[in-house]
Amino acid sequence: MKAIKLFERASRTYNDSSSFSKLLVVFTVSGGGLLAYADANSTSPIAPPEIKKKRVVVLGTGWAGTSFLKQLDNPSYDVQVISPRNYFAFTPLLPSVTVGTVEPRSIVEPIRNIVKKKNVDVHYWEAECFKIDSQSKKVHCRSNKNIDGKGKEEFVVDYDYLVIAMGARPNTFNTPGVVEHCNFLKEVEDAQKIRRSVIDAFEKASLPSLSDEERQKMLHFVVVGGGPTGVEFAAELHDFVKEDLVKLYPAAGKYVKITLLEAADHILTMFDKRITEFAEDKFKRDGIDVKLGSMVIKVSDKEISTKGRVNGQVSTMPYGMVVWSTGIGTDPVVKDFMKQVGQETRRVLATDEWLRVEGTDSIYALGDCATINQRRVMEDISSIFKKADKENSGTLTVKQLQAVVDDICERYPQVDLYLKTKKLRNIADLLKDDSKSSVAISIEELKTALKEVDAQVKNLPATAQVAAQQGAYLAKCFNRMEEAEKNPEGPLRFRGEGRHRFHPFRYKHFGQFAPLGGEQTAAQLPGDWVSIGHSTQWLWYSVYASKLVSWRTRSLVVTDWVKRFIFGRDSSSI
Repeated sequence: MKAIKLFERASRTYNDSSSFSKLLVVFTVSGGGLLAYADANSTSPIAPPEIKKKRVVVLGTGWAGTSFLKQLDNPSYDVQVISPRNYFAFTPLLPSVTVGTVEPRSIVEPIRNIVKKKNVDVHYWEAECFKIDSQSKKVHCRSNKNIDGKGKEEFVVDYDYLVIAMGARPNTFNTPGVVEHCNFLKEVEDAQKIRRSVIDAFEKASLPSLSDEERQKMLHFVVVGGGPTGVEFAAELHDFVKEDLVKLYPAAGKYVKITLLEAADHILTMFDKRITEFAEDKFKRDGIDVKLGSMVIKVSDKEISTKGRVNGQVSTMPYGMVVWSTGIGTDPVVKDFMKQVGQETRRVLATDEWLRVEGTDSIYALGDCATINQRRVMEDISSIFKKADKENSGTLTVKQLQAVVDDICERYPQVDLYLKTKKLRNIADLLKDDSKSSVAISIEELKTALKEVDAQVKNLPATAQVAAQQGAYLAKCFNRMEEAEKNPEGPLRFRGEGRHRFHPFRYKHFGQFAPLGGEQTAAQLPGDWVSIGHSTQWLWYSVYASKLVSWRTRSLVVTDWVKRFIFGRDSSSI
């Protein structure tokens, strides 16, 4: 009887449950066995329809692209990463790689390591994009690898959102011979090539059959460009020669010469004047020949020709190696895309303040390949006036204007910058009779008050710091895309209704370094704070170690620094 009651209870439990399709019950009664088998009466719950994920295609694994991937954590996206480089490289340390201070593998992190622990579907393809089709939302790609002797495979990837972070190429200014005869310093492969060239130059100069003139030519290293990269490389090369190579090649030391060519009046023109003067004086003491106002007009396989910017005098000099570091130019793929979106007359791809490419609605560009085209206040002055004039009276009181001043300063950051430059408390100080909040002003008076504001608009520098911040910003926007559609958080739309979905991108400058060799570095930090010397070098070590992308690269780079202190730099040619 107890067995029957137990069976009935189990049967009721089984029939009430929707989580099983079948049940097998075995129990024993008075030494015998009873087997019960039944199909569930209730049907399994219907699975919800699968929501198709939006596909985000990211072109590039540099600072901007990698920062975007690291910060993206919304699982509702299907992310496809396309880049010919399957790793992220910490490019600020490339000058150190050229002389063996740091090993090349120490500054790179495989892109798959970076994204493997994320809860977002991320797929990487080692290929290069050779065409962007914005009309059909497709990118045409070519694999870097030959497939079974059939050549490099080409394929097409569709996208819902496209993030262009392809970086830029070196700017040669169409100078004859630069591409054929100069070394660049944009990639890890460039740094490795330069290092081999330096070692090979010393090995060749040590051969007994060469004349003194030939040795002087082989050991003449020319750096074109007095920006941070060119200056740091010249300083690293000088330290490598003086601290390591002259000990190994004592006979070659007297033939070594390093020349730095700069077309402007000073090197490091983007830094404070105190840093510029210190750098020029130090290079002079170190024996680095800095030629200011010298424009390169031609490079041959044996000589480099320059023209004086002031006197127009043309001169030539023989060289053993040239490193070209004069800024960046637009990638050919990006140039072709710019024609599609009506930007063929621009030097670089233009985006709005939300990093969206102008003329598109689902394509974003960040890093060195793009620049933000900040909207001018005077272009929207009528819309601003109309939005503030809620009573449609044709005039504004200071109080009415102050009601939208926060939105104005956020949408047009040049207004806030102008106020700080002029040491004004608020926008009311720009208006006459600002002490009387009820005084009405016309649109013409508002135009007069704001006419000089747009002069504060400046393009952001093409630096790793800018690219990294843009990537992180865009990822946060993608993380909150659906929520922001429902609850916009940005400033007022002065030329439309409602608010913008997101706050516009704002770059925050944390300072910049200029290593000058001899364990001395110059730093210009926010607040016009300048530091130069050995203590700043240790600050440089700390900041760069903290900015490396993983603990693996941090440990490798710090180990390389320690090895260099103890054993010196490696001079092998591999």
